[in-house]
Amino acid sequence: MPDAYNGIAAHHLGGVSWVKSSHSNSQGTCAEFARLPSGEVAMRNSRFPEGPALIYTRAEIEALLRGVKDGEFDHLIA
Repeated sequence: MPDAYNGIAAHHLGGVSWVKSSHSNSQGTCAEFARLPSGEVAMRNSRFPEGPALIYTRAEIEALLRGVKDGEFDHLIA
């Protein structure tokens, strides 16, 4: 696997397991996440699985998940 960087084509991140929420809609449209060997986390759009991936540090993902759990982003779907 090449060094991961923001905007890398998701298919270049071979050998990772992409996961999406069980709450995704009936078409499977959702953000998907994969843990990289480096410990970073990649995110891609499930509608465009060959498209670009964004790469986040574990600390960034932890902050996101804590914010989601605390309801900080609920206004985005209200």
